[in-house]
Amino acid sequence: MSMIRTLRKAVRLPAARRKVDLSHPVRSPLGSAVVNCVVYLDGVRQVGDCPAEEAVERVRKAGNGFVWLGLHEPTEEQFAGIAELFGLHPLAVEDAVHAHQRPKVVHYDDTLFAVFKTLCYVDHAELTATSEVVETGEIMVFTGPDFVITVRHGRHGSLGPLREGLEAAPDQLSKGPSAVLHAIADHVVDDYLEVTAAVQDDIDTVETEVFSAERTSGTDAGRIYQLKRELLEIKRAVAPLGRPLESLSTRPGPLVDPDIQTYFRDVSDHLARVNEQISSFDDLLNSILQAHLAQVTVAQNEDMRKITSWAAIIAVPTMVCGVYGMNFDYMPEKHWTFGYPLALVVIVVACFAMHRGFRRNGWL
Repeated sequence: MSMIRTLRKAVRLPAARRKVDLSHPVRSPLGSAVVNCVVYLDGVRQVGDCPAEEAVERVRKAGNGFVWLGLHEPTEEQFAGIAELFGLHPLAVEDAVHAHQRPKVVHYDDTLFAVFKTLCYVDHAELTATSEVVETGEIMVFTGPDFVITVRHGRHGSLGPLREGLEAAPDQLSKGPSAVLHAIADHVVDDYLEVTAAVQDDIDTVETEVFSAERTSGTDAGRIYQLKRELLEIKRAVAPLGRPLESLSTRPGPLVDPDIQTYFRDVSDHLARVNEQISSFDDLLNSILQAHLAQVTVAQNEDMRKITSWAAIIAVPTMVCGVYGMNFDYMPEKHWTFGYPLALVVIVVACFAMHRGFRRNGWL
């Protein structure tokens, strides 16, 4: 909390006064939390990594370009100096450090703070009722006039390939921090498309097995329910991002280049497609689950009919034997020589007739 109070004092100052005196730079024990710190001038990466304070000084002396600082799961102590150096809002800092945030885009004075939920499909040899289908993470992005700070949480979602792709297109990177923000949003949404395609394969597999003659009905419901839970996890990551992306693509702002705004519309369209897929998957899983439950009910009815049929057949010899087992002297044909064989014949004929009738009606 002491860090938050310190940062709030910094945020209360006007934007022009919040720039740190670089003659006395703030040193922060970032350690292993730093992935890299790179300076870009006119869309071209400058040679060599350098500390954040030195990178900011180079950019501001040049009067153009920006700093891209990448972090992975920093602690409050590690992030405190960076927050003061770049004048980040304490609420955004708190969200970036503690993670588990809802996807959003928030403006704080001359800084834009974005939260993206990342998704990764977990490969599995066979889908079971306890299989993990998707793994989630987070990427927080701070963008300002001359800096981009990315904070990544989770084991996946590395931005290395994305950075290399951007560096291969200096014209795009020269548009500033908003180009990096768009690239990250596009990268995250593209991963959503890949995950939903893989989940669709799992749903198709379950659907095929549910309607297969050699299905294992005892595990079908568990697997369907597990897919619905994982689909809910995807929905929590994807659905809240729709409005922030629409805002970035339609509302002009000083931190988003007008040319980049057009690209955000494309990302927003892709996200809408993912949302439609999730909705259709949910409806399909509901239908598969209902069909499975109907199959279980039919199977139970068939079992009950078989049990009832055999119980009725067994009741005939039980009745005959029960009657002739009573200790009465005056019983029909009790002392007749052919009475016992006749009783057996009656039992066999009655049971055969009942079995044939049940088979004809489909009960056996």
